[in-house]
Amino acid sequence: MDKLSISTPAGVFDALAEGPSEGRPVLLLHGFPQAGRAWQRQIAALSAEGCRVVAPDQRGYSPGVRPERPEDYRMGALVGDVLAITEELGWATFDLVGHDWGGAVAWWTADSHPGRLRTLTVVSTPHPGALAGALRSDEDQRARSRYMLDWRETPSTEERMLADDARQLRTVFAGKVPPASADDYVRRLSQPGALTAALNWYRSGRPDGTIGRIGVPTLYVWSTRDTAFGPAPARATGEWVGGPYRFETLDGVSHWIPEEAPEALNELLLEHLRTYGK
Repeated sequence: MDKLSISTPAGVFDALAEGPSEGRPVLLLHGFPQAGRAWQRQIAALSAEGCRVVAPDQRGYSPGVRPERPEDYRMGALVGDVLAITEELGWATFDLVGHDWGGAVAWWTADSHPGRLRTLTVVSTPHPGALAGALRSDEDQRARSRYMLDWRETPSTEERMLADDARQLRTVFAGKVPPASADDYVRRLSQPGALTAALNWYRSGRPDGTIGRIGVPTLYVWSTRDTAFGPAPARATGEWVGGPYRFETLDGVSHWIPEEAPEALNELLLEHLRTYGK
């Protein structure tokens, strides 16, 4: 697996990459509190099929792109990073895959730049419109999302998460993410300013703009033991996709699908890409 440094106007992104340079381009966006290595099993599966796969450490996770202000993590900037990275890679069009916060960025990218995407795959994260609707009407989803308010408004969040060898941070991964990956995420986020940068995704404020229905061929994968996103926004996501749409549910799997259930995800992802091939 190659390690890349991708230069953009915002700074230098670290990334993992594999597959032939002329292969079908696929960009993988990780979420909180992880890094591009969360996609290791997907990188291997996709590159074995001849794809050129790149998984960057996103804004705040790459030391070379770590602004201090929360407002520098607004959705417009995050989508801009996707465009800048793919332009630097020379990708006119590409397949986009996102999990957790990376999924949110993927939805917004598909809405604002549909011509750049061949397909969209989102793991765990419902369409932002479906999530907003559930937060207004579904008490279950409101309860699931209260942690976001805590992380935005509590100055001691970083200290609490990193105390006792990052016990709280490690708890979210326990039994679901490979121990070596969990150790690596903790090591990265224990660096000065790194966890604050990651939390700035939550502290940046509401997205700058509105999002509509998605016309790009879309695969959405949700899991029944996801503690962050409940069934209401997951089921409503299809109402926000106007193009070809497939919704798949993984029973008994937690929020950390790419690492906890890689074989199931890889099968769905590869089938989606084959359906909407070159």
